[in-house]
Amino acid sequence: MPKMKTKTGAKKRFKISPSGRIKRSHAYKRHILTKKDTKTKRQLRGVTAVHDADKAVVRLMLPYA
Repeated sequence: MPKMKTKTGAKKRFKISPSGRIKRSHAYKRHILTKKDTKTKRQLRGVTAVHDADKAVVRLMLPYA
């Protein structure tokens, strides 16, 4: 039986916490930051959890995580 492959795009974007929570970073924080408000940029810092509706899909992309 061959090994399952991890999706490399998902490997770079998601981290799984010890409790099993899937963490992701916020969007809209990469470029064109001069026209974005300081408050907006500050609120996009850090990580957040993946929504419950998307957890199953992310788990399939990360079979060994």
